[in-house]
Amino acid sequence: MRKIMLTLALLGTAAAQTNIEFWHTFGDPKRGNWIQSRADDYNKMHPGTMVKPVAKGNDSELITATILAARQGNPPALAQIFEGGSQLALDSGIFQPVSAVKNVDFSDYIKPVINYYTIGGKVNSLPFNSSSPVLYYNKDLMQKAGLNPKQPPTTFGGLLADCKKIEAANLGVTCFGMSLNGWFFENWMAEQGVPFLNNDNGRSGRATATNLDSPAAKTIFQFFKTMQDNKYFSYTGRLEDFDGSDAIFTNQKVVFHITSTSKIGNNGDGAKRAGFQMGVGKLPIPTGSKRNGVVLGGASIWLAKNISKAEAEAALDFTLYLTNTQNMADWHKLTGYYPVRQSSIALLRKEGWFKQAPLQLVAFNQQTNTVPSPATAGALNGASPQVRRAVEEGLQRVLSGTPVDAALAEAKTKADAAIADYNANFK
Repeated sequence: MRKIMLTLALLGTAAAQTNIEFWHTFGDPKRGNWIQSRADDYNKMHPGTMVKPVAKGNDSELITATILAARQGNPPALAQIFEGGSQLALDSGIFQPVSAVKNVDFSDYIKPVINYYTIGGKVNSLPFNSSSPVLYYNKDLMQKAGLNPKQPPTTFGGLLADCKKIEAANLGVTCFGMSLNGWFFENWMAEQGVPFLNNDNGRSGRATATNLDSPAAKTIFQFFKTMQDNKYFSYTGRLEDFDGSDAIFTNQKVVFHITSTSKIGNNGDGAKRAGFQMGVGKLPIPTGSKRNGVVLGGASIWLAKNISKAEAEAALDFTLYLTNTQNMADWHKLTGYYPVRQSSIALLRKEGWFKQAPLQLVAFNQQTNTVPSPATAGALNGASPQVRRAVEEGLQRVLSGTPVDAALAEAKTKADAAIADYNANFK
């Protein structure tokens, strides 16, 4: 009888366990292991809950897999959706706002961060990994070229001038490299004070067209043409190849590199292994532009709709734990992502972190000094992956010799068509 009772008790415990899958994009050991460790800690503190983080490829792959799983009736309780996928996530109907589960106090979140995820006056997801693009540079190679590492270029013109000096120094390296990503293009539009999409970047109404026919867009495409014509630019040849572009930089094949602030940790480690000093500066902007600020990158965590109340409550509770003051401070230290919470910033300042890690402070100040506007609020449209791909392919054509005007016109045609096709589902 005692054995039977014990067996029944164990079965009851197993039945009471709430399983939570958290799909994310961090397949690299450094960031993926950190997430797994936080889940392990949470599981120990909550014996009735089992959180299982699962890496699900890149941004586009994850949101596609999440929507498919939801349609098949088996969605993950939590999904990390990239910032550009926010409108698609909202329109998909597979997620529920966090307020549907529990009232959450958003006052501790950094304002530009929480503002991005506020759509129609409602916060639908919780910020997790937030970033902006910055300039990385090889201090040693700058010195060899006769440049001052304390004065990295801050404009397109400044970067071009430094490239000329690097070429003259005959160092056997290319001046500049970066991944071709639509997000970077959107940031340069914002820095010029121009929304990437009409209708206030899709925030005063559904976006129906891009502003790829604007002078601001032409300035960006022309910059890439100038760099390519002078043989100052290098990339892997693949679109959205963050890791490949990072490798070009950490292998000292380029002096300057633009990518997300979230790569400060990994690129810093790569620079140490390669034996050079790495610097970080503000994103260089079009010459003559007033610095308006950057568009938030990264992702937030969305909560599935068709799950049990117990799963929803446990999923939200884990998300709040993952993004609490201490964890967000630690996440920032590890990766370079913004800590997203004011209390995390206060903790980091108290610890003297920004004095120990001045490279992190550059990106942090760049975000907090951003001027709020439709341009810097970020673009909202459900066809974001296709629209960004059209921009990336346009830039790639310029690098292959297509005239700027022709490349822009084709990119706009493709991007606007993608938006129209998407919007046709909501008439």
